[in-house]
Amino acid sequence: MKPPLDAPSWFGPSLLEPSLEQVDRPEEFERLWRGFMTARATLGAVLLLLQGSILLLGTAQDSTLLLICGGYFFAALAVRLMARPRQLGRTFDLQWLSTIGVDMLAFSALQLVQGSSINYAPLFALPILMASILGSLLVAMGTAAGMTLLLFAYATWMSIQGPGDVTAHFLQAALTGAGCFAISFLASQIATRLVNVELRAHRSQLAARVQRRVNELVIESLTEGILVVDPRGIVRAANPAARQLMGFGGVARNNSFNLGAMVEWQGLLDLMQRSFSGNAVQPADVTIHPAGQGPRHIQVRTQLTAAQAGDDEQLCVMFLQDQREMQARIRTERLASMGRMSTAVAHEIRNPLAAIAQANALLDEELVDPKHKQLTRMVEQNAKRLDKIVEDVLNVSRVQRLQAGPAAAALDLNESVERICRDWQSQTASEHQLSVELSAGLVEVTFESEHLRRVLVNLLDNARRYASHQLNTIQVQVGPSTPEHCALSVWSDGQPMDQSVERHLFEPFFSSDSRSSGLGLYICRELCEGHGAAIGYSRARRNMAGKPVDGNEFRVTLRTRFATRNSQSAVHHT
Repeated sequence: MKPPLDAPSWFGPSLLEPSLEQVDRPEEFERLWRGFMTARATLGAVLLLLQGSILLLGTAQDSTLLLICGGYFFAALAVRLMARPRQLGRTFDLQWLSTIGVDMLAFSALQLVQGSSINYAPLFALPILMASILGSLLVAMGTAAGMTLLLFAYATWMSIQGPGDVTAHFLQAALTGAGCFAISFLASQIATRLVNVELRAHRSQLAARVQRRVNELVIESLTEGILVVDPRGIVRAANPAARQLMGFGGVARNNSFNLGAMVEWQGLLDLMQRSFSGNAVQPADVTIHPAGQGPRHIQVRTQLTAAQAGDDEQLCVMFLQDQREMQARIRTERLASMGRMSTAVAHEIRNPLAAIAQANALLDEELVDPKHKQLTRMVEQNAKRLDKIVEDVLNVSRVQRLQAGPAAAALDLNESVERICRDWQSQTASEHQLSVELSAGLVEVTFESEHLRRVLVNLLDNARRYASHQLNTIQVQVGPSTPEHCALSVWSDGQPMDQSVERHLFEPFFSSDSRSSGLGLYICRELCEGHGAAIGYSRARRNMAGKPVDGNEFRVTLRTRFATRNSQSAVHHT
C-alpha cells in the first residue's frame, strides 16, 4: 500500500518515486514475518513438549494429540526455514493455507480431540494477528469469519455429544468470534498506520539525502567561501573556495581544524568570537596572511544557526568573499559599458577628426610664419594621437569578432619577426637599442600576419617607452618552448612594475601612462587568444653588455603548424 504524499516535494516525483518501489516490502515486514514464523515454530515445540510430558506421566493414553502437535511443529519449522518472506495475497492462496490455514486446522483438531479439559481457543489469536498484520483487511476479516464458523461448529458438536448448557457453548463461540473480528480490524488498522508511517519516514529520509547532496554540490561549487565554526573555533566544514582563500587548498573537505592554530587567521577568529558574544550578524573586512602568500583582503559576513531543542551548541557560518574578485567584477561591468560607449563615441569622432586634420594640412600649406607653422604641427601631432586612440577603441570590437573569421594561413615566424623588427627600427630610429635572436630552424605558426605585426609592434613600443637608451636594451627572441609550441619574447631593461599595475596589465582602458588609451595589451591578448596563443608577463634576466640584467619580459606562446594540424585532424576524426 502506498500512502499519498503529505505535500508536494520540490524534488519532483521523478526523483523520488523510483526509490519508493524499494520500500513496498521494507525490512520491517521481513522482521515481522520471521517473528511470526519463529513464534509458530516455538509454539509448536511447546505444544509438543506439553503433550509428550502428559503422555509420559501417564495422564493420557491416546497419542493422537502428540501426533497433531508433532505435525504442526514440523510444518511450522519447514515454513520458517524454507519459505521466503512474502506478503499474504488478497485471497486464501497457498501461502495462507500453509501458515494460517495450518494453524486453524491444528488448533481446531487439538480442541476437538482434547475435549473440554483444556481450552485451546486463546491460540487462535496467533493466526488472527498474522492475517491482520501480514495481509490485507479483507484477508483478516475472512480469517476471523472462518475462525468464528469453526467456533460455532465446535459449539454445535459439543451440544450434540451430551446434555449440558447449550446456550453457554454458543454464547462463548459468539463472544470469541466477536473478539476475533475486533482484533482483526484493530490489528489491521494499526499495521496499516505503521506501514504509512514507515513509508513517510522512507520518503523523508530519501528527500533529506537528496537535499543534502544538492546542498553539498551547491556549496562546493560556490565562488563564495563558506566556513562552519563552533564556539571553540573548530572549523567543522569548509568549501573549496574558503580553503583556497585561506591558503590550504590541499586539506580534505571533512578534515576539521582550529582557527586559533594559525596567527594568519586571527582576524577570522576575532570576528567569530564577536558574533557569538553579540549573538548577531557581524559583517567586517578582514585581512588574512596565508603562508607563503601576500595579504588578502576578505569581506566576511557571519550568521549564527538557530538553536535546536536539546542542542545548546550554536554554529557560526562565515561567508568569505575575496575583495579582489568583487572589484574585478565591478571593473569588468564598468569596462563593458565603457567599451560600448567608447566605440559609439569613436565612430562619431572619426569624421570630424578627419576634417580637422585635412583643414590643418591645407592651412599649413599657406602659412609662412614659423610660429604659425609650429602651431599647425602641434595640431597635426595631437590629431594623429587622437586618431590612434580612436583606432584602438575600434580595434577592440574588431578583435572580438576574430573567432568568427577564416582560419589563418601558415606563417614563417622567423621571417615575419625579422621583417617587423626591421620596419620598426627604421620608423623609430632604434637600431642601437634592438637586438633580434631568431630560431635556428624553420618555425611555422598559424597566425595572421597583420595581427602578429600589431602584437609585436605594440610590445616593442611598450618596451621602448620604459627601456634605457643603452645598447641592446630591447631584445627579441624566437625559439621552441615545447615540441608543439614556440615562444616569441620581448625583453627590456625597464624597472619592475608595481603589483597593482601588474595585476591589471591586460585589462582594457587600464594604463599607468596618462597618454595611453590602455587598450594596447588588451588587444594583444585578444589577438593571441583568437589564434590559440597565450601572452604573459614576468621578470626575467638577460645578458646585456656581458652582464646579467633583470628586466620586464612579455612572452607570447604560439602553436606551431604541426601542432595545429594534429589538433584539427583529431577534431575531424572525432
